[in-house]
Amino acid sequence: MGGWKMFCHSELMKKPGGAEHQLPRIWYHSTMLTADLTRLFVRELETFQREVEMFPDDQSLWKTLPGVANSAGNLGAHLAGNVQHFIGAILGKSGYVRHRDHEFSRRAGTRAEIVADLQAAIDAAKTYLPALTPADLEREYPESVGGVKMATGLFLMHLASHAAFHLGQADYLRRTLLNDARTAGTLPLKPLEK
Repeated sequence: MGGWKMFCHSELMKKPGGAEHQLPRIWYHSTMLTADLTRLFVRELETFQREVEMFPDDQSLWKTLPGVANSAGNLGAHLAGNVQHFIGAILGKSGYVRHRDHEFSRRAGTRAEIVADLQAAIDAAKTYLPALTPADLEREYPESVGGVKMATGLFLMHLASHAAFHLGQADYLRRTLLNDARTAGTLPLKPLEK
């Protein structure tokens, strides 16, 4: 296979309730995967920082619309918590202690606090993702997430797409709340250029 490693074997993935389904075979060079995942996480987190800074004041960061449960402030705190917990604490043994309920129950705080939380998540991604070995990526993620167990590499891909999802939510919410069509440069391709 010339340096290419199958990190997600054709293994069974367990769903809540015990149902199982077959995972697809995914071929990817493991060191490329960790480098690419690092770039994706940094891109999403840095763009989220810009998104937060585009709110005109701290109060507007915590506003929502009817039918929308989470403010951009909540989404930023949640994304920072996700990365620091799942990558920093679980994979990197950073010692970070997550307070997930607080990520969603907060109703106030400064833009600078959320930007700092996102920076801590960027630092965790830059520190712990490149340290993962091919064996780490193939190994089952150390924690069941939502009752599902999967390979670490696959879980990290899921987590990166989850980050992009919340970034899009925050962008759309800001534009709608503030009637502001400006962009934070959501999902720019330039940071992915080699």
